[in-house]
Amino acid sequence: MYEALLRALVDGQVWMLLWHGQPGSPDAQYGNMDAGGFGYAPCVTSAQELAASGWNRAHEVVTGREVAAELYRERYGLWLNPHAPGGGVGVPWLDLRRIACGLDRLPAGPLQICEPTLRIPHFYAALSQHAQHTPVVRTLCAAWVRPTLGEPFLAIGVGLYETGPHAADAVQMMMRQCAAAAPDGLALTTVSLADEFDPIAMWMRASRPFYAREAVPGTAAWPPPTAGWPPRAY
Repeated sequence: MYEALLRALVDGQVWMLLWHGQPGSPDAQYGNMDAGGFGYAPCVTSAQELAASGWNRAHEVVTGREVAAELYRERYGLWLNPHAPGGGVGVPWLDLRRIACGLDRLPAGPLQICEPTLRIPHFYAALSQHAQHTPVVRTLCAAWVRPTLGEPFLAIGVGLYETGPHAADAVQMMMRQCAAAAPDGLALTTVSLADEFDPIAMWMRASRPFYAREAVPGTAAWPPPTAGWPPRAY
């Protein structure tokens, strides 16, 4: 039911309740509410619900995908029909991120994330070896992820010295070269450690990498550190 609600929100419309300003004006500001210590922007799901809510200020009609892309970056969720019996339904910002980026591209949460227990030393060795020959790669982390829907999978977190098409192509090539060392049937995905909104990357940044270029004796960082180059810990 909840996943069906998220799919309906992707291209469906919501009536955002404006606390200040008018639709499209520079001072327009959504209302906000707190639930369990997390922020949500309230909305209604139809003109009929708007009338039933008694809201007497301005409102803005947008698609769920549009407002999801705006709110999740502020770590705000979306609360549907707060006036309804039972208080309506809240959609956390992590699920808004799935709506904005693609429900089929991101795993359904809440996610259970832990250290991998699979005994696949040859695969990790292959990854470390190919990472050593992929200069844009700085660190590699691993996590075992069990989504609410679908099969569990092994996530490989990649920390890079730079971003852009060249770096992405290099990482894809590295993963293809290592695919033969992975066990048959293992679901595998890669995660950017630089993604500040990815819950898997958040978990990985607090864990210990299984490969770190600077930890390999005789290996120079690429590109060489410059003044003010911020240290990063994963």
